[in-house]
This record gives sequence, structure tokens and C-alpha cells, in this order.
Amino acid sequence: MGEAETAHNPFAAAHLPTLSGLLNGQRLLASTPRTESARALFIPTDANLGMAGLPQSATGQASIVTGLNVPQLVGEHYGPKPNAAVAEILRHESIFHTLKQNGRSAALLSGYPPRYFAGIKSGKHLYSAVPLAVTSAGWPLMTMEDVRAGAAFGADFTNAGWRAHLKISDVPVYEPAEAGQRLAEAARRYEFSFFEHWMTDYMGHRGTLAEAVNWLETLDAVLGGLLAAWDDADGLIVLTSDHGNLEDVSHGKHTRNAVPTLIIGQARHTFAEGLMDLTGFAGGVRRVLGL
Repeated sequence: MGEAETAHNPFAAAHLPTLSGLLNGQRLLASTPRTESARALFIPTDANLGMAGLPQSATGQASIVTGLNVPQLVGEHYGPKPNAAVAEILRHESIFHTLKQNGRSAALLSGYPPRYFAGIKSGKHLYSAVPLAVTSAGWPLMTMEDVRAGAAFGADFTNAGWRAHLKISDVPVYEPAEAGQRLAEAARRYEFSFFEHWMTDYMGHRGTLAEAVNWLETLDAVLGGLLAAWDDADGLIVLTSDHGNLEDVSHGKHTRNAVPTLIIGQARHTFAEGLMDLTGFAGGVRRVLGL
């Protein structure tokens, strides 16, 4: 959540009608206070967790899925991939473990291409925090076949990147709003679904302001489709981030700014109880699911 500076902050420059509607007409900025609208609760959220330095992906994501202050436990912010200390925590404790132990259904709806699995098998690549938590708990990762079937999605939601960059020509490509609607359909199959959208991080590190604005407007359209297909009485949509960086594309680094959390649905207050930082999400899932 950055300053109202249109030269560097794409949240200040982009046309985001869906997000603005959820925020009672406000933009997603550092000055935006905790807000409740007809469908959503917005909470500025601390990603620093009492530690010096810039928040990093591995420890931030691990805190989200475990409910533990992982940077404090391992003595630093660390990323992008888990080091041995972070990996040890994720192999034994996460919301995915809790769900598995209680016989609940869960899925990571992010799809992975064949070369990803080949890289993991060969040792050339390491799991990031969320796939490590998922697989350690005994859940499978979604494959190319799942993306083809509409059960999983590329990181851009629409699967366009799979065709353009991965050269996989037979996956479906959706318009942004349709991608959101299909994401809602896929999520209904499980009691808990997780999706990793890392393109905003990529844009924050390497993108121009124009590219970041375009990407946020696409994301806003996906969110619009998701909301149109969502039953607020039936479940929650929760959006957050493991760290800041997209809110200032002038330097390409992470920030210590608060990150946005949006909780959409009738049970939002049950989920949000005590939520102030990245350790508040796993407990919210447990409360809403009665665990």
C-alpha cells in the first residue's frame, strides 16, 4: 500500500472499478483505512512481523499458511525459496496439514507445466513455500491436464502465458472475467482453495508503470468475474500479499509497507478476528471451517 503518486504507484494510476467498489470508492493506498463495504472487509496488514529488513516471499508465505511468525522463528526474512529452517517448518505444520488431518478437502488451484515437475525431480529447482506446504501435507499439485480441464489455472488466471511463453498451445485461454468465473467454479469443489498469483511481484520487480497498470486492470477484471459468480453466504474470498513492492515500481525492491487484505463474504468477521499481520490467516481458516 503506497503513496498516491501516479508516476510510480500503479494502484494510484490504474482504473480498478472492482477494487474501488469493494473499498467504498477508495483506491488501494497507504492512506486507505480499515474499511467495510457491503460485501467486503479491508484490513491493512503488517508483513514485517517485528523483524528488521525487507519482508521476503518464503518467510511471508510460510507465515500465511502456518499462522506462525516464521521470520522470528528462523531469525530473518528469507526468500524467495525456503531455506532449510523455513522448509522444516513447512514440512510439518500448515493449514494444509490441519485440513488433511481433519479429513477436509483442499487444493492449490495453481497449475504447473511439465518442465516444473522435471526441474523439481532433477533437483534443479526447489519448491516455493506454498507448494512445499501442500505436497508435504500429502496433497497433489495441479498439472497441465488439470489446466486443460479447467480445474487449475496459470499464474495469470487466463492461461495466456502458457501459450505465449511455455508454447503449450492446447490449453484454454479465457477472457479475464471468464477466468474469474471459472476460478469460482473450481473453488466450489473444495472446502479450502488456495491460488498463487505471482505476476504482481514480477511486475513490481521488473515491470514498467504502464505494464503494472495493465496487469492490475486485468486482475481487477478477473476479480469482477469471480465476484459475479460467488455466493457470499456460501464461502469467503480472501486476498492478501506476502510483501509489498508493486506499489512503487521506481526501484524494483520489496518494501516495508502494509499489505492489503480483502475478506469478501458473510463470514468475514469470523475470519478477521484479531487479524493484524500475516500470522492471522491460518487461524481464520480454522475458525470459518470449525476446526
